[in-house]
Amino acid sequence: MAGHSKFKNIMHRKGAQDKKRSAMFSKLSREITVAAKMGMPDPDMNPRLRAAVNAAKAQSMPKDNIARAIDKATKGEGDSYEEVRYEGYGPGGVAIIVEALTDNRNRTATNVRTAFAKNGGNLGASGAVSHGFERLGLIEYPGKVGDEDKVLEAAIEAGAEDVESDMGDGDENPGSHQIWVAIEQLHPVARELEKTLGEAEGVKLAWKPNMTTTVDAETAATLLKLIDVLEDDDDVQTVWGNYEIPDDVMEKLG
Repeated sequence: MAGHSKFKNIMHRKGAQDKKRSAMFSKLSREITVAAKMGMPDPDMNPRLRAAVNAAKAQSMPKDNIARAIDKATKGEGDSYEEVRYEGYGPGGVAIIVEALTDNRNRTATNVRTAFAKNGGNLGASGAVSHGFERLGLIEYPGKVGDEDKVLEAAIEAGAEDVESDMGDGDENPGSHQIWVAIEQLHPVARELEKTLGEAEGVKLAWKPNMTTTVDAETAATLLKLIDVLEDDDDVQTVWGNYEIPDDVMEKLG
């Protein structure tokens, strides 16, 4: 197990959490409703729903909003969403995977294709880039729960496969810990980690790149614009990439 990874910005850039709260709550609610429809409406009996509720709590989503999203599923209300994955290449040949929940495939596909085309990328066919990623479970904690050694020890005891820690450099970048596990071990490991580290910020399925691509300032600027456009789309839930943006480049971009 690696206790630290220099690729600490592989999946998301710094500041990616600074989305508009209302849009973020809408996406969280959509995931909760879909998770509740696909299984039991009880988070303790439905791992995906539990992960969705935990993610909502981590973003300070009100309990009433969470309850309403679950009620929509139990009452058969709301739109019928389906999961869709898009794959393509961004600026500099960066591989990108976009996961969406949509009630209109044509609308979502058009929006995603346009986002790629206008920001230095191109949308590929299904399977175009996913072969370069590994499908794993991801458990996320803020840096404040402990140093690298503490989190690594807890992860080993819980049965995790790998840990990537970024201890940050202050209040604006408090750091984070990413704990990787086999898919079937995601929720057992998450429950075990709660005993020593508390409730996680995120428990979800993720795409971990087998290799990363380091991008320069010009490429990074266009790439981050593409990611912003994709993340701003109401149907898009997550955007994964195999890029690494060096710290000095991030500082230049602000």
